[in-house]
Amino acid sequence: MDWNFDEHIDRRGTNCVKCDLNKAIFGREDIIPLWVADMDFLTPNFITEKLQERTQHGIFSYSFRDDDFYQSIIDWEERRHNWKIKKEWICFSPGIVPALNFSTLSYTDINDSIIIQTPVYPPFYTSVQNHNRRLTCNELIQRDGRWEMDFDALEKQIDSTTKMIVLCNPHNPVGRAWTKEELQTFAEICINNDLTIVSDAIHCDLTLPGNTYIPLASINEEIAQRTVTCIAPSKTFNVAGLATSAIIIPDEERRNAFLKTVQDLHIENGNIFGTIASTEAFKHGDEWLDALMQYIDDNAKFVYTFLKERIPEIIPSKLEATFLMWLDCRQLGMSGKELKEFFVWKAGVGLNEGSEFGQNGEGFMRLNIATPRDVLRQALSNIENAIKQIRK
Repeated sequence: MDWNFDEHIDRRGTNCVKCDLNKAIFGREDIIPLWVADMDFLTPNFITEKLQERTQHGIFSYSFRDDDFYQSIIDWEERRHNWKIKKEWICFSPGIVPALNFSTLSYTDINDSIIIQTPVYPPFYTSVQNHNRRLTCNELIQRDGRWEMDFDALEKQIDSTTKMIVLCNPHNPVGRAWTKEELQTFAEICINNDLTIVSDAIHCDLTLPGNTYIPLASINEEIAQRTVTCIAPSKTFNVAGLATSAIIIPDEERRNAFLKTVQDLHIENGNIFGTIASTEAFKHGDEWLDALMQYIDDNAKFVYTFLKERIPEIIPSKLEATFLMWLDCRQLGMSGKELKEFFVWKAGVGLNEGSEFGQNGEGFMRLNIATPRDVLRQALSNIENAIKQIRK
């Protein structure tokens, strides 16, 4: 089936964070919003048709997740990622950001240290700090324009108070899909220091052609037993508003601790529509996802070429996964605040400013390329014209 990712969908007036909060977020309405991580593409019809069918019933009472929900996840992980999981490993969370917070509460105590690898998605910080845990930042490093883990620094940062580390795989915002060799080295450090690993894998299905996502827990049984893997259909199928995630925890003790936290907060029920969307996405999403990732890959190539030929001052990191491009804007010689204002007020484009992801993100901007290509073309043309004015 042909999927039309070039179609323009007017998202204004739908309480859309990405489009209806331009004034509040950026100070002006008339910008091209390419920031928050959701897509401008229609949720696939095999999901929306099932939601419409359920709506026709007319009663939306308390519900439970049936065997079909769990089996769809089991089959998807084996089919797409060669990872065999069991039904009893799968726990519910109303989102992966909540799951990061639940994990902090479940696996650490006040004043324990939790490590995150920066620059990284901002809620990683608050999931530690909001619960009076000690935040330790293991900074990623750039080698030849590619971001890598700093294993030497990581080993030195672990002490007797370190109980948990949060892995972003694939990584937001630097766009890495970590290799098996990198994950094995990472895993050895965690095993040797008895750390619980929480792997945010929300972007795991969004690997570009030629790249592979490897679930950390699939490497071997020893690492599986200390890994909490967080997945969701939300980014992949554009259903973030339905607040349904699956948290895969092979170790019984860690699983029970997580379930207790969720149950103590009385948020284990979820919602009917999230369950339906998740089930349909993982049962029927292969063909649509393959087409989506080809379009995203073509968008990435378009951005690479445009920047190289027309805005060489901006250097994109090589995108291996996600639909979020990490742009090195340091040659423009602006602070993070100045960059954000420049993109908004001179180019009319709303991006994420890099220091939001950590101090080593200063001078970078994050660009969401999950949008029709002519929208990208217009945004990049606006940026080009704005930069021409400061070249003079």
